[in-house]
Amino acid sequence: MKIKILAIVAFLFVASSIKAQSAADKWPALKEFHGVISQTFHPAETGDLNPIKARSEELYNKAAALLKSDIPAEYRTNAILASAEKLQMKAKALDKLVKAKAPDADITKSLTEVHNIFHDIAGLCSEEKK
Repeated sequence: MKIKILAIVAFLFVASSIKAQSAADKWPALKEFHGVISQTFHPAETGDLNPIKARSEELYNKAAALLKSDIPAEYRTNAILASAEKLQMKAKALDKLVKAKAPDADITKSLTEVHNIFHDIAGLCSEEKK
């Protein structure tokens, strides 16, 4: 009897673990973009723009790769595709600002837009899982 209960509990644990996979786990390009945006945006929140100034082209390349990647079927919606296109365009504009040595306020504003679009995509992915 104890073995049956243990087997049922183990099965439920495994089933819930599979269901709890995040969008980043299913969509590696999203996870890669998140790695760069988190390492550049969060320092910018405290006024440190050096990470984004050093990695703006990488951020743009990750945004482009995200759009070209094999998007999981459940996330291949018009809203997510449109947001991914917008993310790529805004990341490119940010890279151009950095390369043109634009004022820090302009770079911060652009980086915030890119960050917000990323969170829009993550939110849309969460909605699609429901």
